[in-house]
Amino acid sequence: MEITEDGLLLRPWRESDADAVHRACQDPDIQRWTTVPRPYRHEHAQSFVADRARQWELGTGAAFAVCDAASGEVLGACGLNTIDRRHELSEIGYWTAPWARGQRVAVRAVRAVARWSFDELKLRRLLWGARVGNHASRLVALRCGVRIEGRLRAADPVGGAHEWFGTLLPGDVPAPGEVGPAGPGTLDARRAAVFGQPQPTLFATAGTHELSLRPMEERDLDAIVTTCRDPDTLRWTTVPEGYTRADAEDFLRFVQGTWAAGTSANFVLTDAADRYAGSIDLRLSPTDPLLADVGFMTAPPARGRGYQPAALAALCAWGFTTLGLARIEWRANVGNVASRRAAEKAGFAMEGTARGALHHRGNRVDAWVGALLAEDLS
Repeated sequence: MEITEDGLLLRPWRESDADAVHRACQDPDIQRWTTVPRPYRHEHAQSFVADRARQWELGTGAAFAVCDAASGEVLGACGLNTIDRRHELSEIGYWTAPWARGQRVAVRAVRAVARWSFDELKLRRLLWGARVGNHASRLVALRCGVRIEGRLRAADPVGGAHEWFGTLLPGDVPAPGEVGPAGPGTLDARRAAVFGQPQPTLFATAGTHELSLRPMEERDLDAIVTTCRDPDTLRWTTVPEGYTRADAEDFLRFVQGTWAAGTSANFVLTDAADRYAGSIDLRLSPTDPLLADVGFMTAPPARGRGYQPAALAALCAWGFTTLGLARIEWRANVGNVASRRAAEKAGFAMEGTARGALHHRGNRVDAWVGALLAEDLS
C-alpha cells in the first residue's frame, strides 16, 4: 500500500530503512516525547521496521515510512498504531526526522493518512494523543483538524505524565495544500512556539534596582514558605494555613506543569543578588484565548520598594507582545490596598467592585477589579 500526496510518498517500512530510523531516533526530541528505547541502538531500529511489517500482515496496524516523493529519502514516520475494526477507529502517531523539520512533513503526512483511513478503511474516527508539553505534536494535530478534547491524568503508568487527547472525524481534514487551522502567525502557532521552549527570564527596573523574573527553582522554596506564613500573605491570599515545605514542593511541580501545558506563566521575582523577592503569575483564560489574569505576592523584606509594580508591568508587556493577549485582569479582596496600589502603578484601570466575586477561606468576599489592555501600552 502506498500513498502519494502533496510531495510525499508514504509506503510500508522496509528492512533497508533501519539505518534511517536509527539515525533519526538519536534525536533528543524524539527520545523525549516518544517511547523509543534509550539509548537507541541499531537492533531497536531493525525491530521497529520488522514489527511494522508484521502489523501490515496481521491487519492490526498501518505504519508508513514518510518519504520525499522525488528522492525517496526517509523523512519521518506516520501511521495507525492500532486498528479497531469493531469500533471503526484507530490511533494515529507520527514523528519527523530532525533533518526534515520545518517543511510541514508531519502535517502533510497526517492529513494523507487520515484521508486514506476514512476513504479506504472506512474508519469513522481517529484518536490522537501526546504528552502534555509536546507543543510541536499538538500544533501538527490542530493543523490537521484534530479537536483537542481534554487531558488524561497519569496517562503514563511509569512516569505518571498527563496526556492531551483529541479526535479527528471525516470532514475535519483540510484539503492538500490548504493552510487550515493553526497556521503560521495564528495564536495557536505563537503559543506553541513560546510554551514549547524553556521558560524565559524577564527583566524589570524599580528605581535603581535591577530585577529578574525567572522560573521558580527548588532553591526558592524556603523563602516561599516564609512568605506564605506571613500574616499579610495569609490575610489576602488563599495559600494554605500552616504552609509547609511540602506545600512549596507541590506548588513547584504545579507551576512547572502549567508551563508545560501552556496554561499559565509563573515567575519568581528576584533582586540583583538573585534573592527571592516575591512571586507573580499570569494565568490564561480557559475560555477566552485573548484574556488572562494576574496574581502576585511579595516577600516581607522586599515590600515597599516598588518591586511588584515594575514586575507586573514587565510581565504584562510580555503577555501582550509575546502571547498576543488583548486584556489582563487583576482582582483583589476589597481592602487589599497594597495590591491595588501595585496594580495602579503598573497602569491598571480600576473598573469597580464585584460583589461576592472571590472565595476566601470559606466565605464569598467582594473584590476590586481592574484591567490593562494591550492598547494601554501603545
